[in-house]
Amino acid sequence: MGGIFGLCSHGECASDLFFGTDYHSHLGVRRGGMAVFDGKYYARAIHNIENSPFRTKFETDILEMRGHVGIGCISDSDPQPVIINSRTGTLAVVTVGRINNKDELAGQLISEDNAYFTEMSGGSINDTELVASLICRKDNIPEGIKYAQSRIEGSMTMIIAADGGLYAARDKWGRTPLFIGKRDNGESGYCASLESFAYINLGYRTCHELGPGETVFLTADKMTPVYEPLKEMKMCTFLWLYYGFPTSDYEGVNAEVMRYKCGQSLADQDIANGTDVGADFIAGVPDSGTAHAIGYANESKIPFARPLIKYTPTWPRSFTPKDQSVRDLIAKMKLIPISALIKDKKLVFVEDSIVRGTQLRGLMDDLFSFGAKELHGRIGCPPILYGCKYLNFTRSSRENETISRQAIKRLEGSDSVDENLIAEYADPETKRYRNMVEDIRKSLNFTTLEYHTMDGTLGSVGIDKCKLCTYCWNGKENGNAVCRGGH
Repeated sequence: MGGIFGLCSHGECASDLFFGTDYHSHLGVRRGGMAVFDGKYYARAIHNIENSPFRTKFETDILEMRGHVGIGCISDSDPQPVIINSRTGTLAVVTVGRINNKDELAGQLISEDNAYFTEMSGGSINDTELVASLICRKDNIPEGIKYAQSRIEGSMTMIIAADGGLYAARDKWGRTPLFIGKRDNGESGYCASLESFAYINLGYRTCHELGPGETVFLTADKMTPVYEPLKEMKMCTFLWLYYGFPTSDYEGVNAEVMRYKCGQSLADQDIANGTDVGADFIAGVPDSGTAHAIGYANESKIPFARPLIKYTPTWPRSFTPKDQSVRDLIAKMKLIPISALIKDKKLVFVEDSIVRGTQLRGLMDDLFSFGAKELHGRIGCPPILYGCKYLNFTRSSRENETISRQAIKRLEGSDSVDENLIAEYADPETKRYRNMVEDIRKSLNFTTLEYHTMDGTLGSVGIDKCKLCTYCWNGKENGNAVCRGGH
């Protein structure tokens, strides 16, 4: 995934940029970057943040940065910001998203414009550099943004420092959000941010949430519309379900509140289906399942408890090493069990989702070793059957690596399964779906396992279901099963 932030002010902006960018640290684990413009030149800093928080890497940089316009990012992939000097002037760019036709676009730019790109390790091209090159094909920034959005297959939200201010452009399907904040203390200043909470403590208040494909231009004194929003939206449901920060609102719906409702809906589903188990406690898998578990406990009237506590003094944030065994070890080291809440207890553990399930299996084994009587899994969304093709967020995975696909592989006895069969596995009314869930239950060592239905998950968000992307659950392009057959 990743997060982006930018602001314009009449005074020095580096300090606010530092904090506004740092507030996106939950969205990325690889690199952080900032660039500040003083009216003539850009000062830029980019650091690796895989093993230490953003703020520890940039505390000294902000002391040397001077300027009134700045952009920053937390990235799970490419180093950013990218700064380019072109016929449209000098521009600095940060992006969040994914380009699925990268090779085609780069090849065209190289052959037609004699463009060149800085090759990164592994032979890949920086997505943000490619976006900047697409923008520079046109005579001005607004036309360049529109052109880039029209050519990119995937998703791309961006903030561009140019023309003495900031262009903020949300991707054409609205898969990721972008908010505009205005200073509320009588001072001039505007900011653009992926997360709506990132500027609250800086003295800004939300004045606008961009729609799909919408672009605005910001200076310290005003916000000017550039392109009106498009009508159709396919926003990533996982913003509310998992990776959005609890204090953030998207489309008027708070992430924490949605998670409570999701847990409540799960409890209602258990009651309606006769799958409630009369547990001693309801618990969340820290931290992603905690809010869902609170909602489940409130609705079921079963006490909420924390039999697992995350040790935060030395693990204050999550980061994702490349090696799976190291990730599993770190996950294990973070969580400390409370034996009094585990031994001889029937526990319902609520989690937002399951991707590979390797850490969850180890966790269940440990809980049984501490004397748990029963462990029941309740998952806040349907089984993940498809790797996300629109956003590079850390929970996305190659399809064949997901625990659901591994179960299907075992059940069908083949690595290659027809898409029509996959559709059956996505339907909770089918025998294949029930067999898949049972296979997953056994592999994770749960006593029972139940997934949330699609309608239950989408209904917990509370906005028009046709505005929510469900691709990772049912493979529907740009839509979901309840909207015109998937479009």
